Amino acid sequence: MSRAAADPVPPPPGGVLWSLAGDIRALLMLPAALTLQVAHPAVGAGVDEHSIFRTDPWGRGERSLRSLQLWVYGGEAAAEEGRRLRELHKTIQGTDARGRRYHALSPANYAWVHATGFPVYQHATRYLVRPLTGAQERQLYAEWLQVGRILGLHDRDMPQTIEEFWPYYRKMLADEIEATVVVRELVATDQPVPPPDRGPLAVRLLLRALWPVLLPPLARFRRFMTIGLMPPDAREAIGLEWSDEQERALRRFARVVRVVVPLLPERIRYLPLAREARRAAGLSGSDRLAR
Repeated sequence: MSRAAADPVPPPPGGVLWSLAGDIRALLMLPAALTLQVAHPAVGAGVDEHSIFRTDPWGRGERSLRSLQLWVYGGEAAAEEGRRLRELHKTIQGTDARGRRYHALSPANYAWVHATGFPVYQHATRYLVRPLTGAQERQLYAEWLQVGRILGLHDRDMPQTIEEFWPYYRKMLADEIEATVVVRELVATDQPVPPPDRGPLAVRLLLRALWPVLLPPLARFRRFMTIGLMPPDAREAIGLEWSDEQERALRRFARVVRVVVPLLPERIRYLPLAREARRAAGLSGSDRLAR
């Protein structure tokens, strides 16, 4: 049997993730998932010591987003991307803030990085899309397990049902999660961030000139969305404050997003790789999450 024939298959066209993962609203959800990932001391230490997110945030973000899109929409390229990521993480190891040795690919750490996507998707869609039905939640979790296999996770490393997932998740929040150095940086509003270095030269030059004015409100918005779209129990476990006034502001913002985004043409609503995959699968204009 060839390696390609034995490769795990990505989520199916027309599933929940095919509607959700490439929608531009997912861009608003990703910071919450990333922050929850690095709230694990081992994961946070790995990112703190080995990532270039401080010096090349735009490049790292672009590569991470493309990788995520490949897991869902990449077809045969999905498993190859999973192998590339595992190879990339083989040398990431060290000692976390609690004095424990860690390796990026140890099953507990690697599984947590992947697991965080499900509760963030489940929570954030309530605001930005619509609450998932019970059947949709189960399908989303099953598809997220498929993505985990693409990344090289074994079934024994992840809870295999929603009923098993939530006790695992709550135990992680109680025993492991904390406000790591990287968490504090990701929700800070006074951290130096270089201006975007992608796109046409004229645009980059303009952004560079305006960056001292643009960065403070963008940093406040990033913090607002990161904390707001994080599940409340995770937010509490990390120690991130969230007021009733902020909750009301998030709900007002989300109402606008829910109205505007579905009206956008496919070429704007979906990210390029997702858009092309959906077109090739004959899914343009359809929405698995529509009622």
